[in-house]
Amino acid sequence: MKEYRIAERCLGIEISGIRKLFEAAGPGSINMGLGQPDFDTPEHIKEGAIRAIREGKTGYTSNMGIPELREALSAKFRSENGLEYAPDQIIVTAGASEALHIIMHAMVEDGDRVLFADPGFVSYGALAIFAGGKPEGVPLDANLCIDLEQAKARLDGARLFVLNSPGNPTGAVETRESVRALVEYANDAGVTVVSDEVYEHFIYEGKHWSAARFGEDVITVNATSKTYAMTGWRLGYLAGPKEYTEQCLKVHQYVQACATSISQYAALTGYTGPQDCVGAMREEYRWRRNYLYAALKEMGIEFPLPGGAFYLFAPLGTDLIGRILAKGVVIVPGEAFGCNAPGYARMSYAASRNDLQTAVERIRAAQGE
Repeated sequence: MKEYRIAERCLGIEISGIRKLFEAAGPGSINMGLGQPDFDTPEHIKEGAIRAIREGKTGYTSNMGIPELREALSAKFRSENGLEYAPDQIIVTAGASEALHIIMHAMVEDGDRVLFADPGFVSYGALAIFAGGKPEGVPLDANLCIDLEQAKARLDGARLFVLNSPGNPTGAVETRESVRALVEYANDAGVTVVSDEVYEHFIYEGKHWSAARFGEDVITVNATSKTYAMTGWRLGYLAGPKEYTEQCLKVHQYVQACATSISQYAALTGYTGPQDCVGAMREEYRWRRNYLYAALKEMGIEFPLPGGAFYLFAPLGTDLIGRILAKGVVIVPGEAFGCNAPGYARMSYAASRNDLQTAVERIRAAQGE
């Protein structure tokens, strides 16, 4: 029998726990496992894509992305984030996932340590391994924010620190003081900060602070996926010092060539068009967060109120998590996000009010067993 040889770095990585649960969800299940807005892409953005198709804008674009979109993103960074990124410092990518991928491959040498929050987004560690790096989690504090002292103790000799605020899976929003301290500690230690800001527009308490406001050695990553409910369009971007983006572009050229042209024109319509759709989604998420948090609190489940994103990260206990899953409510056990959250689970409230109410009824029933 033929022996098929697979790279060890690939064999050592499991299929995403989130995807496993998503694929395994049976009929009638309430899916609170996937981080995907349940809203449709706004009509004016879809019309922008249709217009691009009709105008024949269906070929390859510049590797970095169409100039008009990079100009719009440069203006967005300036007005919303207080950052001065020129269009030639911005690369448009196939989602934030590709942005993170090409950063890792451009920046990480074999054996380099890549730091990120634990619990944290599932992709960071896997992408570090694919690039030859060594992933290392940094514990969170009692408010599910990054423990600055723990982070500081691990920075010496590391290559990257991936900062995610608002955070996935916790929904925690880092304060200005925390972001500034982390960037200054990292830059002083020669560590580049990669700031994943895909949830920046979904903050209910506090304010979003872009890491690049506090240091030069920062690469900013963002996407249209959450902001404009465009997950399937696969449109993201990165911005940073030209010394970094020039190297990231090399990786991007060979793995992707360019982001999808139609998605780029749709994104251009999004960033230059009306923004009331974003505010409407944010207020609906706020209602859902408050409803689900209050329901869990009534059940005696105590945890910090998340300030952003669309997740609750709750200490349910392993047995209750199993019973909830058996009731047909898809949630993601904390082990999928690292080793520091046993007994926790991520619950996405990017689901309809009716689905959330049904899920609460099933969770109550599971708790009563």
